[in-house]
Amino acid sequence: MRLLEDKVAIVTGASRGIGRAIALEFAKNGANVIVNSTKPSEPMDETIRLIEETGAFCTPVYGSVEKESTARELIDSAVRTHGKLDILINNAGVTRDKPLMLMREDEFDDVMSVNLKGTYQCSREAARQMMKQRSGRIIQVSSISALSGRPGQCNYAASKAAVVGFTKSLARELGKFNVLVNALYVGVIDTEMTRKMPAAAHKEITRNIPLGRIGTPEEVAGPCVFLGSDLSTFVNGTTINISGGAYT
Repeated sequence: MRLLEDKVAIVTGASRGIGRAIALEFAKNGANVIVNSTKPSEPMDETIRLIEETGAFCTPVYGSVEKESTARELIDSAVRTHGKLDILINNAGVTRDKPLMLMREDEFDDVMSVNLKGTYQCSREAARQMMKQRSGRIIQVSSISALSGRPGQCNYAASKAAVVGFTKSLARELGKFNVLVNALYVGVIDTEMTRKMPAAAHKEITRNIPLGRIGTPEEVAGPCVFLGSDLSTFVNGTTINISGGAYT
């Protein structure tokens, strides 16, 4: 059974890792997907190729999500091509890890701009369309850093905690329009970034995960399919923890 048959979804930060896995899983479940990254690249070409191999329609939109023009083009592209927008996944994010006393102002601002302002821009533009339709799903990718904090991530943890507060407030605003807004607390996932960790750090992180391993991008994509499907019609304003029990 394809849980997202004929749905139209936007996935930001889709060139690799979690974003690519979400976009591909959506396509496998019947959705047509608008994918976003800051600029064309070989990884983005690969994402598009993999989606099109499923038979789904894939449209790329390039640009930084914190810019109103990019957010507007994402939603306009969905409506122009498919006549509607069913699901927005706010996945795009950056890190600029550094101890607070060494963190430059621009490193703080960059993280807040992409992770929080990007969520604001895309959610606001999507909400306009979804309110007209009186239906839709907005799913934010947050982090367990928002719950636990992590040394060197004052900027990142703050941005991801703010995304959760944003989610809960927006869910209250849009519920009467049948637009559901939820978030994910994502733990340590096997991506290019985590593969660059020193072996000792990787071992220490894994030791603190009750399942004894880090997660895969596909294990984040699955809950996104659930939240985007008709299996979750009474799930609103909540956050699903996807961390293998590392922080619950």
